[in-house]
Amino acid sequence: MTAPSTAPAPPSRGGRWIQHWDPEDETFWNETGEKVARRNLFFSVLSEHIGFSIWTLWSVMVLFMGPEYGLTPADKFTIVSMATLVGAIVRVPYTFAVAIFGGRMWTVISASLLLLPTVAAFAVMEPGTSFTTFLLCAMLAGVGGGNFASSMTNINAFFPLRKKGWALGLNAGGGNIGVPVVQLVGLAVIGASGGPRLLLGIYIPFIVIAAVLAWLKMDSISSVRNDTGAAKDAAKDAHTWIMSFLYIGTFGSFIGYSFAFGLVLQTQFGRTPLQAAYVTFIGPLLGSLIRPLGGALADRFGGAKITLWNYVAMAAATAVIIVASMQKSLPLFTTAFIALFVLSGLGNGSTFKMIPGIFHNKALAKGLTGEEAAAYGRRLSGASMGLIGAVGALGGLGINLAFRQSFLSVGSGTGAFVAFLAFYGLCFVVTWAVYLRRPAAPETDATPASEAKPQLSYAEV
Repeated sequence: MTAPSTAPAPPSRGGRWIQHWDPEDETFWNETGEKVARRNLFFSVLSEHIGFSIWTLWSVMVLFMGPEYGLTPADKFTIVSMATLVGAIVRVPYTFAVAIFGGRMWTVISASLLLLPTVAAFAVMEPGTSFTTFLLCAMLAGVGGGNFASSMTNINAFFPLRKKGWALGLNAGGGNIGVPVVQLVGLAVIGASGGPRLLLGIYIPFIVIAAVLAWLKMDSISSVRNDTGAAKDAAKDAHTWIMSFLYIGTFGSFIGYSFAFGLVLQTQFGRTPLQAAYVTFIGPLLGSLIRPLGGALADRFGGAKITLWNYVAMAAATAVIIVASMQKSLPLFTTAFIALFVLSGLGNGSTFKMIPGIFHNKALAKGLTGEEAAAYGRRLSGASMGLIGAVGALGGLGINLAFRQSFLSVGSGTGAFVAFLAFYGLCFVVTWAVYLRRPAAPETDATPASEAKPQLSYAEV
């Protein structure tokens, strides 16, 4: 939701502010820009990676919380749901924070804020602590979910258009891998007979290191400003909300299942914390690594086509999970669940790749051409991505609430998976109807060709 501006920076700003930044100038980029941009990308990924780990920390913590903690499976699903909810909500203000504070300073602030949920959980993590206290600590962990939005906004400003796909893909993938990493660290702690405080204690110094390195090594671009007009235009556009809906099905599934996988294995199949931890990291890891492939396939075949068939595959995997759940087959259940993770990661890449093409097509429909059309598409797609990312993350909340209700009602996750199957079917229909269905004829007997509005196919989006 930010846009470069040629306006000078306020004279009162100090620190590592870059007054002139023109990555589209190849001479500037080759001599100065690329080195600076890559350095900022590296430390931005570090902070975002830890942010994802802290956001999903409670997906591991609940595995430690045995009967002595007095929590029911429904209580645990509520705890992880609140972390998901807050992480989705804070993505909106975090998107605007980069232009207000500067990328460097906001990375320092957002990294430092991760100490709040980590230290708070460290202080209260023991049997006898109230459910409400655990719930509040999990809500604090939601601040880690906002780091993705601000990091993407910041890195977007550093790279030229021809490099943005690579840079943003690496930035997103490096952040997402924070999910399996915290689960792997949790596995190591459980395997070493450590407790939840040890897991928390491991992350506290890394948070401090990330904040200090951001302060020492990162920069802020003075020309970055919040484009509130673009944000308002994006919020009014139906495609922003349609893509938000589709992103719920892909990223919402990824983050929701990341929180829930271990807890489902523990609750439905009686896995011990160690047994659950042995497999919970595999799905998020593969889902994170395959995200760039989803984008690459979308580049080659069209994002809408990849997204459409990806939803078919997600529905098929969910159907297998339902059968495995009813037959109580742990191997089949685990295999299909991991496949669903992989497909959600693939869909993350293809759905996000659709957004620039959609708004570029809208520019063409308005009669814009060349650089004017490209600028319109960049402005609206950039503004919409923050909203789409925030709404999509709410899918994780829906998934965990569905699991909570399913276990309360029928004692297993089968009911939730039936609901997910229906949702993926609806996503398939929406993708086809909006972006792949053959457009209506541009004119009718009652509409002269001179008055007909241009009709565009989104099949190659």
